[in-house]
Amino acid sequence: MALFENEREVFVQFITHSSQDLKGFKHISDQHDFRVRVVEDMLREKKIELDFLDAVVGRGGLVRPIPGGTYRVTSKMVKNLQAAEWGEHASNLGGIIAFALGEEIGIPSYIVDPVVGDEMIPIARISGVPDFERRSIFHALNQKAVAR
Repeated sequence: MALFENEREVFVQFITHSSQDLKGFKHISDQHDFRVRVVEDMLREKKIELDFLDAVVGRGGLVRPIPGGTYRVTSKMVKNLQAAEWGEHASNLGGIIAFALGEEIGIPSYIVDPVVGDEMIPIARISGVPDFERRSIFHALNQKAVAR
């Protein structure tokens, strides 16, 4: 978790959850309220008021294949992430949490470079089996950060 004021890093805090913390959740999306509380607690601990924020950004999850970039989180996207329509993954919580916080305080929420970032050229989709096309799914946010 990180907070920036314009280009200035205010703080970075790594948050981890043990298997014990998460054992009561059947599905990853069930962790939503728990993880929102953790983020809010961290902001309180750092003495950051929610109304100080101008926007909230979460890690992009498994959404429909789209080009890399920054996307506004909508209620439709949240429903897709909760239903795990494109797969269940912890990164799905990024958009869900960002949307919840944004809605709570009336600011926009975004995801960046979702893991299904699809910028494949047509030939890269060929799998060798005519009925199966390759899908683009990788840690786009990490890969693009390293490349930059």
